[in-house]
Amino acid sequence: MTHWAQIDALFLRESGRISGGDLRASAAGETAAHGEPAVESVWDYPRPPRVERTRERVTVSLAGELIAESTDALRVVETSHPPAYYIPFADIAMAALTPSSATSWCEFKGRARYWDATGVRSVGWSYPQPSGGYEMLREHLAFYPGRVQARVDDEPVISQPGDFYGGWITSRIRGPFKGGPGTSGW
Repeated sequence: MTHWAQIDALFLRESGRISGGDLRASAAGETAAHGEPAVESVWDYPRPPRVERTRERVTVSLAGELIAESTDALRVVETSHPPAYYIPFADIAMAALTPSSATSWCEFKGRARYWDATGVRSVGWSYPQPSGGYEMLREHLAFYPGRVQARVDDEPVISQPGDFYGGWITSRIRGPFKGGPGTSGW
């Protein structure tokens, strides 16, 4: 186990996110002790980012109300970032959201459109016309986990540091992560 993996394992245990067990990096294709899923390092993710299908149960609640639930989400994984989960529009209570006039540009995925909810600006984003190679993201929406209550397989999600990126941190993801102070040059 690398030095960083040992530090991450210690943090996860002391924070109560996991208990005991031997964590091993997923890059080696190993699983954690007791048959638990392997821990993924964001430093093993590619750049440009990759879109992956996931069958994990992903839920999003806002003010205590479930607004999205899916076992057909997509994950976007990119070096130094926790995965961003994109949920199909069909699995979201779209009436709870309003398209915003705010947009941004991703060098890989194209122009993003933001979505507001009652009392919460830019709760999530989508790519109405994603760039080539990212067409799977059409009619999917990613939520900022710091602005909603998000869960992956019933585990509460921690938001990626900073206020721009929307990565979802669970006990199966280890950093360090881009987004916090001093990481803008990563």
